[in-house]
Order: sequence, then C-alpha cells, then structure tokens
Amino acid sequence: MVRIVVTGMGIITAIGQSVEANRLSLMQEKSGIGKAAHFSSRYIDLMPFAEIPFSVQNLAAKLAVPESGVTRTDLIALYALRDAIADARIADRDLRASSTAFISGSTVGGMCLTDEMYADANTLDGKGSDFVRSYSNSAHTTFLQRQYSFGGVINTFNTACSSSANAIMYGARLIQNGLAKRVIVGGVDSLSKFTVNGFNSLMILSPHPCKPFDLNRKGLNLGEGAAFLVLETEADAQDKRIYAELKGFGNSNDAFHPSSTSGSGDGPFLSMQRALKSASLEPSQIDFINAHGTATENNDETESAAMVQLFNQPPSFASTKSFTGHTLGAAGAVEAVFSILNLYHQEVYPSLNFETPIEKTRLVPVLAYQKKNLRHVMSNSFGFGGNCTSLIFSKY
Repeated sequence: MVRIVVTGMGIITAIGQSVEANRLSLMQEKSGIGKAAHFSSRYIDLMPFAEIPFSVQNLAAKLAVPESGVTRTDLIALYALRDAIADARIADRDLRASSTAFISGSTVGGMCLTDEMYADANTLDGKGSDFVRSYSNSAHTTFLQRQYSFGGVINTFNTACSSSANAIMYGARLIQNGLAKRVIVGGVDSLSKFTVNGFNSLMILSPHPCKPFDLNRKGLNLGEGAAFLVLETEADAQDKRIYAELKGFGNSNDAFHPSSTSGSGDGPFLSMQRALKSASLEPSQIDFINAHGTATENNDETESAAMVQLFNQPPSFASTKSFTGHTLGAAGAVEAVFSILNLYHQEVYPSLNFETPIEKTRLVPVLAYQKKNLRHVMSNSFGFGGNCTSLIFSKY
C-alpha cells in the first residue's frame, strides 16, 4: 500500500494566523474564546465566540483580493491555503497539473452573509447583489480554483462537523487509487448568524468558555477558521520536509438523530475501529486522541463511552475546541494540523476549563501542556446526522 505523507500545512484560527502561532497558543494555554469584535449578532454580549481578529476589509487587503462578491469564508480559506501551498513548495505548473487535486469541506460556506442572502432571496427586480453566486457551501472552492487553477479533481464536502476530515480521507483515497499524485485537503467555516441562531435554537451554546468532558459542561462555543494540508506519496516527497504520515482513516454513520449520536456511541466507536483497521494498528498503539470534544451533553458522553468500549483503558486525550471554539466544517482539518504538531514536536496540548469528570466514564483529559513520546495520534470529527470520521497520523 502506498504511504501518504503530509508535506505542507496552513492554518488560521482565533488563536493564531500561522501554524507556529497556533502551536505557541496551544503550548501557552491561550484560548481564543471571548467577545467577538467583527461579527454582528444580537448574541454578542451574551455568548463568547472564537473569532479571527481581522475584519473582512483587513483580510481582503492582506490578500490583495477585491471585496466585491467575496465572502469572509473565501478570504479565510485563501489565507490558510496560500500558506499550505508555500509550505509544501508546490510550483505553479504542478498546481495546474491534472495530478493535483483540491478537496475542501465547509458547512457555513457563503451563508456567513446571512443578511445579504435573505435580501437577495426577497429581491423584486431579480438582479441580486454582488454576492448572489457566493452563498453555497462550495462557493469558496470555486473561488480558490479561480485563484490557483488546480488541474485535477475538485470537490467539496458538507457533512457538518466531519466535513474537512472527510475531505482528508477522500483525498487520501484519490492518491491510493492512482487518481492524483498530490492532493490539497482541508476546510473552512466562518461565524454566521445562520449557525449561531440555529445552534442557539438547539440550546447547545454555552454562555461561558466551554468545558469539554466536564460533568458541568453547558455547551459549545462557535468559532471560525480554516486549515489545509498537502498530501503526497512518500516517493514523491523525498526532497521535502515530511511532517507525518496519514496512516489510516475510518467513517461511519449511526443515523440515530439529526443532531445527536446514539447513547452507546455506535458511530464514534465504528469510525475509530475502522480507522485502526485501515492503519493495521491495535487500540493499544494509539498514544493520544484529539477528541471531537464539543462540550455538549450528548457528544462528550457518547464519545467517552465509545473510547471506553474500544480502548478499555483509553489513551491520553484532549479537546482543542476549548482553544478555537467549534469551527464546524473546518474542525477536522484544524485538529488534523494540531495532531500533526503533536507528532512532529512530540508534545500534547490540554483541554481547558476541566474540573469534574463525567460520572458514567470518569475519564479525565490532559490538563496541561506536556512533552510526550508519540507514535500514533487519532483525531476524531463527528457531524450532525451521525456522520463520524476518525483519522490516524503517525510519526514519520
């Protein structure tokens, strides 16, 4: 089986605008969750968010992109993608080659323009605004394609919170099946009235910084971000820096409920089990888990139950959503970058705000930054509708 390695990464979140800036915040236990300054919502004074500290105008200026018809989602995605391509040192001719694929994931997409979308939907003259083609979850993919002219397969995933994890898995399968030599994979989501109001209607937004895996957790904090990875075969990456190997992946869907996984954690259990089988690893060989860890009542209990069922004695784990908030469709890629940093620097980052374990499982996440010998790290991403994906990265 062909070995797939990671040769480039780019990321922007509320805790940093580069890979190294994100790592520094994780090491120093600096959360990006607080009061939003650029996002407009009636809930700004009631709930904390994990916002990237740039306005749309700032981002457009930094990227030298005209603002007309371009969304915040587009700009955040371009910011991270630009860095990933530069990090992997991909030449323009290689980007345009049919052997280079681009697979992204998003949930919000252009719906970050909730007010503009509503106005366009109700326009009487039929003309619409400059953003009328920008509202779909795949609009950012089209925007990035115009910027870079990728020559291979182009696709967008929308499987809620597992979107970019599925983009990574799909990209790896393209390489394994000889349909691409290199694949740029990842995802993006930005803060949106649509998602804030929707999650609030489900009563799963916390009025305080989130407490993953804590008995007294009150819900999640919404965040925004983008991350992209460059995947290549080991044979094609001999002259490049290799961060880690993508060792395995697994996906399942327990189809239990539109917004919850089953109480027994069937979907999370199966995705983790299938990732281990794909990687030809035993549960005991996983050294650390970057958990989905949303700090909602359902997720943390079912993910904990699935970990106990699969591992008996689960390995060290933590949820970095206590730093970045829940970045929705970007979460899988954001946390894949963090998992790769775990391996590359042989260190783990903690869950913040934890105090009391859940009574049913008594699991306690990592509570402080620490150096740790790591060989295999699992990253979990579980989406609405029960779409669950687990990735395994290994030290190269």
